Amino acid sequence: MIVKVGEKHLNNNYLLKTEEAREIYSKIKDLPIVDYHCHLSPKEIFEDKPFDNIGEMWLGGDHYKWRLMRTAGIDERYITGNTDWREKFIKYAAALELAAGNPLYHWSHMELSMFFGIDKPLKSDNAAEIYDEANAFIAKNKLSPRKLIEQSKVETLCTTDDIIDTLEYHKKIREDKSFKTRVLPSFRTDNLLLVRSTGYPDYIKKLAEVSGTEITDLEGLKAAVIKRLDFFCLNGCRFTDVGIPYFPDRIADNASADDTFKKALAGAEISDTEYSRFIGNMYLFLAAEYKKRSLVMQMHLAVYRNANSNLFAALGADCGVDCVGDEISGTALIHMLDAINKTGGMPQTVIYTLNSANAAQIASVAGAFPNVRCGAAWWFCDHKRGIREEMEIIAENSALGSFLGMLTDSRSFLSYARHDYFRRIAADILGEWVNGGEYDKESAVRLVEKISYYNIKELTEQ
Repeated sequence: MIVKVGEKHLNNNYLLKTEEAREIYSKIKDLPIVDYHCHLSPKEIFEDKPFDNIGEMWLGGDHYKWRLMRTAGIDERYITGNTDWREKFIKYAAALELAAGNPLYHWSHMELSMFFGIDKPLKSDNAAEIYDEANAFIAKNKLSPRKLIEQSKVETLCTTDDIIDTLEYHKKIREDKSFKTRVLPSFRTDNLLLVRSTGYPDYIKKLAEVSGTEITDLEGLKAAVIKRLDFFCLNGCRFTDVGIPYFPDRIADNASADDTFKKALAGAEISDTEYSRFIGNMYLFLAAEYKKRSLVMQMHLAVYRNANSNLFAALGADCGVDCVGDEISGTALIHMLDAINKTGGMPQTVIYTLNSANAAQIASVAGAFPNVRCGAAWWFCDHKRGIREEMEIIAENSALGSFLGMLTDSRSFLSYARHDYFRRIAADILGEWVNGGEYDKESAVRLVEKISYYNIKELTEQ
């Protein structure tokens, strides 16, 4: 299933240090996948065009890999420039050879083995050979988005969609009975909340148009959002999401939030205090609407977007220059969750933090409220140590068996190797505890089955 070269290099016991871990892993390795947060394109899933080459598959839009290449000193023309995919792939191999300890080293080799049948380390001196071998495999097997999804046993995947999206491709996929995987939209509110961003008034005009609602004040804005939320629910939405680089430390009343929104429509300057209060008001409103519709509210916290302004200006968002943000205020999170709980009731809520410095604090806060749990190790924390640390923090502060497990958070159809990566780490943790006499083996198997598949399956189907 993964790379088998040599006795130790990513062999079938990779990450599984004890016999107990290997036994637990054997029970979960073939479970289906529910990918409840990803950035795959529903258009590409519907069209299902065969891939052309592994260079484009790996490097066409994967800012994880772009970032690694930059840190390895690779010239930008081999990253986002117009050099051919073969050259880019060879340069990526050179960067990967330097990436000991980086999860990309693990994931890339797992993908080569799982999806291309290539079981050898990727290095500069064999990159051209592996490029040709992978491309021959692609051509022979006509690899396409749906084939990779089906091969990975993905039952359900939840894309990330702006609230003004037409969801036309979700509808088309649903109507195609030959494809068994459920592809569900998720209600992403970032652009709705970023009232100080350039072009915000134009965005609101688009929201007014697609919702059929006149938007001149806060009341009109919320009416439009409700219509879009109902539209998403009609199209199978189960999850919502927000990932803005701010967290409110106060909540405006409707009159104050209305004033701020009108200033945003007029293009006027909005202070930090006004902005925070407006977001707080909207969070409270959105959470209540999510609760009414039994939707899962996801919060992605502590991210700093577009740190390198030159690259952002040249390439736009998601070009590999987002960073770990400052840890958010635990007090602000407590006050927000408490207000939500007192006002409209707490929807099922999953909290992710990109800054692990207050992960334990967030876990303790989650335990103070109903329906709130910590999410998977996210993005810059999504590596062996980060996954282990997040699981240990959850175990120490709550019931590990209620954890929802892995998600890809990826734009790549090859990223389902990460679920195997997670399952190995989870099995290793529980195997270690069983081996040390800290936990029962039969219970460990059931627990890892739940966090690998059954918990998120149940939540998605509620």
